[in-house]
Amino acid sequence: MIKSFLVSVFLLIPLLGFSQTNDSLARPLFSQDNKSFLRDIDFTFDMRVEFRAYKFRGGDQYYNGMQFQNGFTALGIAGKLHENVSFRFRHRFNKGGEVQSLDLLGNNIEIAYLDVKLGELLNLRLGKMNPFYGGYEYEFSPMYVLEYNEIYGNALAFVTGAGITYQALKDHQFGLQVLNSRTMLYQDLYGDVIAENIQEPIWPVSVVGNWRGSFFDGKFQTIYSLSYGNEVKNRGTYFFTLGHKYEQDKFSLMYDFHYSYEQVDTKGVVTNLRNDESVAEDVMYAENWLRAEYSFSPEFQGLLTLMTSSAYDKIENKSEHLGTSYGMIPTIYYSPFKNIDLRFFFAYIGRFYEYSSYGKENLGLANYNRNELRIGVMAPLLLF
Repeated sequence: MIKSFLVSVFLLIPLLGFSQTNDSLARPLFSQDNKSFLRDIDFTFDMRVEFRAYKFRGGDQYYNGMQFQNGFTALGIAGKLHENVSFRFRHRFNKGGEVQSLDLLGNNIEIAYLDVKLGELLNLRLGKMNPFYGGYEYEFSPMYVLEYNEIYGNALAFVTGAGITYQALKDHQFGLQVLNSRTMLYQDLYGDVIAENIQEPIWPVSVVGNWRGSFFDGKFQTIYSLSYGNEVKNRGTYFFTLGHKYEQDKFSLMYDFHYSYEQVDTKGVVTNLRNDESVAEDVMYAENWLRAEYSFSPEFQGLLTLMTSSAYDKIENKSEHLGTSYGMIPTIYYSPFKNIDLRFFFAYIGRFYEYSSYGKENLGLANYNRNELRIGVMAPLLLF
């Protein structure tokens, strides 16, 4: 009864205004006379709450602080509407809800798509979704990632479009997407920035292709992707990712390599380093990401994340290395309950930024580091 009531409330709220102007709605997908659909609907509440203590040190600058923080809070609903049609929706509460001028959804609506089964091996996805980027860093829900590397930390993670997946063989799946490359119109994103090579395209579009492979009975897996997207006219971003995962009993090891060449800087890292009120062009990012996990017991799990990110800028037809960031995140999970996935965690986050002689001499950059301790709880809760 409780589940039926909550499902009804969730589905009726968006329709209250619409029902006043349309008295002849089609037959509802969910009928109160048919309770079996409740078995195919899942409500989730995911949250990460943490206490942070951090310290920044660089040059003559120094600060520290402590605070409680809601790192991730989201409500989701997913279900099967038909034997060939399912859907997924996620509303994240600790993100800005301003409606984006291009896709007309708020940033807090991260996922809202339909998945249509076109055949035994072919699926179609329509709506707002995550791009089919490769690598395992991107596979984790943001709830489980305390800090991303530079590319995924600044990439647009959820956009609107269409995608298909094809299960070519038992252990090999291919995916292709056509997506908006941004959620905002050109003027809203770039403002008064006007340059010869920064103009509004007819369609700000991204095309993403990926391959998922599985070998040796699933012990070794891969997620590779290649994508091209243009945010501005005739200027695009080429993004290439190689993701690898090895699993054996209680141990797993993941390694990603990311490379992004951007004719207009979409990540903004180089643009911020230059700090000259212009958008950087012809920049490159190259990254490594490694994560190892080991389960000591049903209650305790340890993991270690290591990452590097290097940024390059094109100066007078020459690629200049501006600097490299390094990161390490050792973490301990403690799961005290058997019947609920509730994890207490303790983590250290260390980020170290080292700049090249070019960056120091020409851009005035100075090395710095940031150290942080976090104690908190992760709760991916399946409500019903």
